[in-house]
Amino acid sequence: MGHDHHRTAAAAHRSRLLAAFLVTATVMVVEAVGGWLAGSLALLADAGHMLSDTAALGLALAATWIASRPARGRWTFGWQRAEILAALVNGVILLVVGVVVIVEGVGRFGTEPEIRTGLMVAVGAVGLVANLVSLWLLGGGRGESLNVRGAYLEVLGDLLGSVAVLLAAAVIAVTGWTEADAVASVALGVFIVPRALLLLRDVARVLLEGAPEDMSLARLREHMCEVEGVVTVHDLHAWTITSGVPVVSAHVVVEDDVLHPQRFCTVLDALQRCLEGHFDVEHSTLQLEPRDHKATEVRLHD
Repeated sequence: MGHDHHRTAAAAHRSRLLAAFLVTATVMVVEAVGGWLAGSLALLADAGHMLSDTAALGLALAATWIASRPARGRWTFGWQRAEILAALVNGVILLVVGVVVIVEGVGRFGTEPEIRTGLMVAVGAVGLVANLVSLWLLGGGRGESLNVRGAYLEVLGDLLGSVAVLLAAAVIAVTGWTEADAVASVALGVFIVPRALLLLRDVARVLLEGAPEDMSLARLREHMCEVEGVVTVHDLHAWTITSGVPVVSAHVVVEDDVLHPQRFCTVLDALQRCLEGHFDVEHSTLQLEPRDHKATEVRLHD
């Protein structure tokens, strides 16, 4: 059945990734300079997070280009897994940044740094607006691609970082309690870490070739067995090459008369229509076997 292996989910949102990359890189520089001038750890922590985001968005953008390269030679599925590797790196970066921000924030308790709240508010406000724009840009693709989702989570962390900076500045300006800056840093880290772990969990599912989270193998087998002429299905495997590209392979036991050339093609086409129509599987490898095939009796274990 005709399909395009090279048009991945993230590739469809490449322009969004590019726009978010440019916005994030600009705000990163503004926050780094502003945090240094204002003496704010929360602002510097957010700038450090945005530095990781800029690298992550650049990596995600590069991965969409690499993943679109055609399959040739030994790379029978092309380079589509590059997007998942980019999501893996993004998840690790998020986790490291989250832990570092927590450690630095805790270490700042008990100190009384001089913080220029006016500059802190101005820079935080710029970051907030920019992150809202980036979040809007990436929101459309986060449900379709792990690569885009990783970038979306990075920017979401930035958005909350900007909110934390503004809240900390308000508290310091009103009460003079400078430790609010450290509290904001720790809160930002606590938000980042679990989301990084969730992203890494989903990446691991793809790299370990687990079945897609939204696909029930029992339901998949049930639908295939409803095709006329199919007796049972065994050695059923489902995995994901990259976001939006599920793959299925199976041994399908059929009635003996299905092996007639004309009936064979009819049943095979029906199975492929079933997989594509009900489970969005465009790439499947199906081995049709007669009832009395001896290997079937031995291997009927799945």
